[in-house]
Amino acid sequence: MFSKTRVTEPGPRTQPTPEPETRSLDTTYDIPASAPAARNRTAPSVLSPDLTVTGNIQTQGDIQVEGTVEGDIRAHQLVVGESATIRGEIVAEEVVVNGRVDGRVRGLKVRLTATARVEGDIIHKTIAIESGAHFEGSVQRQEDPLANGVTPKLAPPAARPAPAAASAD
Repeated sequence: MFSKTRVTEPGPRTQPTPEPETRSLDTTYDIPASAPAARNRTAPSVLSPDLTVTGNIQTQGDIQVEGTVEGDIRAHQLVVGESATIRGEIVAEEVVVNGRVDGRVRGLKVRLTATARVEGDIIHKTIAIESGAHFEGSVQRQEDPLANGVTPKLAPPAARPAPAAASAD
């Protein structure tokens, strides 16, 4: 009914030595040459609250601004923190504004949160404005707001003709 096993047999125990496993590591990957490196999701670049940048910023990655930027920003995604102030044009695929922006905003997706203060025109494909957001400017929907062509500023209201002066003889 029961039989002896090798474990219970007296005598020296020898384990068979496994043959070394040979593995080749394939280090070739099929990555299209046209795929930009920025498409690999990395952490956003963060500009801290005590930082002031004077000049333009351009990246293919993501940026989170908590400080002050006096210049234009061009990025894939831009998050404007509650303590941030940007004076200049913003161009990004996705823009989330929690702080203050004085200038034009151009983006495929633009979102103004309840703490946002924007003074300038917004050119967008989709927009969301939360209750409590402060916005002064105009909103214009475009199919491709990121097009390299410069979007013309909206025309100022037509000036009223001056009343004709009554001539006294």
